[in-house]
Amino acid sequence: MGVLSNKITRDQLKPGDHIYSWRQAYLYSHHGIYVGEEMVIHFTQGQEETEKGTKSSQYTFSSCPPQISVDDPCLFCGYHSKRDGVIRSCLDCFLSGGDLYLFEYAVNKVHFIAQVRGGTCTLASSDLPEYVLYRASSLLKNGFGDYNLFKNNCEDFAIYCKTELLVQTSAGRSGQAATCIAAASTIGSLPLNVLKLFLYGVKATSIPGLGSLGCSMLYTYCQNRLASDIGARHDVSKVPVEELIARTRIEPEEEEASNEIRTETHTTSMFASDIGDRHDVAKVPVEKPIVRTRIEPEEEEASNEIRTETRATSMFASDIGDRHDVAKVPVEKPTVRTRIEPKEEDEASNEI
Repeated sequence: MGVLSNKITRDQLKPGDHIYSWRQAYLYSHHGIYVGEEMVIHFTQGQEETEKGTKSSQYTFSSCPPQISVDDPCLFCGYHSKRDGVIRSCLDCFLSGGDLYLFEYAVNKVHFIAQVRGGTCTLASSDLPEYVLYRASSLLKNGFGDYNLFKNNCEDFAIYCKTELLVQTSAGRSGQAATCIAAASTIGSLPLNVLKLFLYGVKATSIPGLGSLGCSMLYTYCQNRLASDIGARHDVSKVPVEELIARTRIEPEEEEASNEIRTETHTTSMFASDIGDRHDVAKVPVEKPIVRTRIEPEEEEASNEIRTETRATSMFASDIGDRHDVAKVPVEKPTVRTRIEPKEEDEASNEI
């Protein structure tokens, strides 16, 4: 095992090791915690759940070995591909014919960057094997939430068992997810890098331009991978397994009580709006609504005339030629009115 490969043999395995195996021609890897006696605890999305998802998820679910039949479980461990969540299976079912690799912890930055593919190592340190096995066993009984290919997958499960670290944001914490995000970010930065070369007068198609472009993109990719590693992030914290279980588990009694409250509220709302239960209703004889809604043509015409006359009167009443509160004031008088000497102003103020 080294920088170029983390491959190991079965004889090198120890309980509490974080192991993984590549799937679909090295497209992705499946991770788990080795617990001894040829058994592995891992987080899986079973084939039955995957078939409900998209075509991409049906092809890239990272836990259902293609060699295991849906109807015929493994004779050694009883594993079959319909099972999902946190499960315990034998090492052969976990590997599914693939090679065995050991996930490395507490590596330095140079070693981390040298591993071009994510999901093989981390800067974070691992806890003691007994703590790792305790977390894995606890989550085997209580679950690890809903499986999500980018936010909550098998690698996230294994990393948590080893470190007790959880990311507080919605972003994925696994190396494979970080690799996908870093690659997308690098591709997105390509136009900006080409523009920089153009501003410096370097052709992107020339040898210096291609070399500069490649180095810039490689730096962006490695920097994004390093910044998203759980051992380098600042938005992570240690969460005890008991607290994690309490977050994700809803007691059946509480869920049933909450359903009853919602049903009762909905029923009360339905009855409260019924006309038989309302307090703002009254019986009105049939003659009264007819009188209310029936207006004779002559009355309606008279009403319209009154409204028109009132509107016209209001318009004319505001015209200065028809108002009674106006008077002619010579130009000298307004000047005298507006001009008040300081002494007169003080005297008038004192008198008032």
